[in-house]
Amino acid sequence: MATTTRTLVKEMLCLSSSTLAISSLRLRCPPSPFPSSLQLRRSNPTILFTAIRCSSSDSGSDNKVSSRLSQVQQLLQQAEHRALSANEGPPPKITLDHVTVSFARSGGPGGQNVNKVNTKVDMRFNVKNAYWLSDRVREKIIQMEKNRINKDGELVISSTKTRTQKGNIDDALTKLQGCHRRTETAQKQEGAFR
Repeated sequence: MATTTRTLVKEMLCLSSSTLAISSLRLRCPPSPFPSSLQLRRSNPTILFTAIRCSSSDSGSDNKVSSRLSQVQQLLQQAEHRALSANEGPPPKITLDHVTVSFARSGGPGGQNVNKVNTKVDMRFNVKNAYWLSDRVREKIIQMEKNRINKDGELVISSTKTRTQKGNIDDALTKLQGCHRRTETAQKQEGAFR
């Protein structure tokens, strides 16, 4: 294993002298008696080697290490690109399929339709059963909207903004999506400081 590590380090030093874009390379190997972190300094740039991610056989094929190393670097770049692009998709959106809607008579002046038309909307979103949201987002919603959540774990949103059921449904859904968006934003900002 020590021979393999020396060969890889030698190849990386030769590779890093010709390429300035490489700042660090991670390699993974089984536990060894060597320190887990080795730091080498060459003039200005600092190269940090942490846990080893690749290893080669002791078959004596020193000429194959550079091609293996480039393959590993390419795989690492592809994995990093996939990890970065995974967060670029739109966050899941709360739709009418995820909520329960009930209607009641709205208060206030109503003219000839007062006490006749149920236009007030009570929209309930069960946060605890929202399996399509991540656990951290669910916990954050429960924490941020704790005054609107009932004993059953439902986030309750009411709307009496318009005189129609459809308008109030749209308004309540917009409010609910706003709660979700604020939670997602707070979650991203919190993750940036960790």
